[in-house]
Amino acid sequence: MSLPLSKIGKLDRMETASIDELRHEQIQRLRWSLMHAYTNVPFYRKAFDEIGLKPMDVNCLDDLAKVPFTTKSDLRDNYPYGMFATSMSDVVRIHASSGTTGKPTVVGYTQGDINMWADVVARSIRAGGGHAGDKAHISYGYGLFTGGLGAHYGAERLGCTVIPMSGGQTERQVQLIQDFEPDIIMVTPSYMLNIADELDRQGVDPHKLPLRLGIFGAEPWTNSMRTEIEERLGIQVLDIYGLSEVMGPGVGMECIETKDGPTIWEDHFYPEIINPETGEVLPDGEYGELVFTSLTKVALPVLRYRTRDLTRLLPGTARPMRRIDKITGRSDDMLIIRGVNVFPSQIEEQVLKCEPLAPHYEIEVYKEGNLDCVDVRAELRFNASGEDLRDNAARELAHHIKSYIGISTRVEVQDAGSLARSEGKAKHVFDRR
Repeated sequence: MSLPLSKIGKLDRMETASIDELRHEQIQRLRWSLMHAYTNVPFYRKAFDEIGLKPMDVNCLDDLAKVPFTTKSDLRDNYPYGMFATSMSDVVRIHASSGTTGKPTVVGYTQGDINMWADVVARSIRAGGGHAGDKAHISYGYGLFTGGLGAHYGAERLGCTVIPMSGGQTERQVQLIQDFEPDIIMVTPSYMLNIADELDRQGVDPHKLPLRLGIFGAEPWTNSMRTEIEERLGIQVLDIYGLSEVMGPGVGMECIETKDGPTIWEDHFYPEIINPETGEVLPDGEYGELVFTSLTKVALPVLRYRTRDLTRLLPGTARPMRRIDKITGRSDDMLIIRGVNVFPSQIEEQVLKCEPLAPHYEIEVYKEGNLDCVDVRAELRFNASGEDLRDNAARELAHHIKSYIGISTRVEVQDAGSLARSEGKAKHVFDRR
């Protein structure tokens, strides 16, 4: 789908800046951010001093490569407030990760940070084709997770009417979508599938609903998943990118004019791609790990934060700022199966190739003796049934995985609705090794 800019609404100044203007703004903001972090965060001062680096030694954007990386473990080691660059009296909100693999990572925001966040999420929704007067149904979780409130404040800033549903209560979600008639839904793609299943269960034709736009984020998803949801629901589906350590949703957003990967809002978040093994900065167009440096954050500046997300930087299209390609996976969720590197998104693509299968799946990895083994569980669509169909679909999926990924799997296809559903980020991988 292509829309003229006249239909998108008035853009921010930096959305139409030349590359030279953008780079000038970035270096000015980068110098401020480096000095702010060095002066106010003991962790950064120590990291700089240990290698004999001063903020003023960074004279151009390429010099950023001299700055040490920040990792999730650094944030956890300084739990809860050791990475804050302001006094707590200036912090108006705290968010945190779930902490399922250790201490949560804690993020603080000044009022200025909250305002900037609302601005870039509003910019993101507008880039996706939203506008003032739209009704936005928000099914991201509210609370310490950044998704719900981040989307909420941005939608309000744009002038939308917000329906703060949060996650869960899927039957009620469907009821309110029918009654309140939202134009936009903001949700994880996996939970959107749950809502779609409930629409089917209730006999609701989604193509007759006013809903026209889905803004999905918080987990990796494929273009095959986009096609599946767009055709099933009759809406446009776009990718919003973010992570709590950098800010939350709205670090980047796919533009409705092109739908070719999220544009990174580079005036606030400077991106790099590195070799995840060596840390070497890679040129645009090469795949590696995405790294961010905040340029305008006050309470929690982050310098060269390693996201672990694997992607590549691409030239700008709908905006002069660069885009990222679809996230292929995370460097810390890659499975090594008998020497083969496997990402869950690769399995997802093969599931979606099989016509009888619903886009729900689980991957279980375990040991038999010294060998790694993989079981894949999938399920039939609601309009499909029968033992022969299950058996044929299982053989087809196992064949696709072997042919395209290179590993042998045991595939079990279950009846529709058999697999556990998520109310937020879906858990697809269960590594028992």
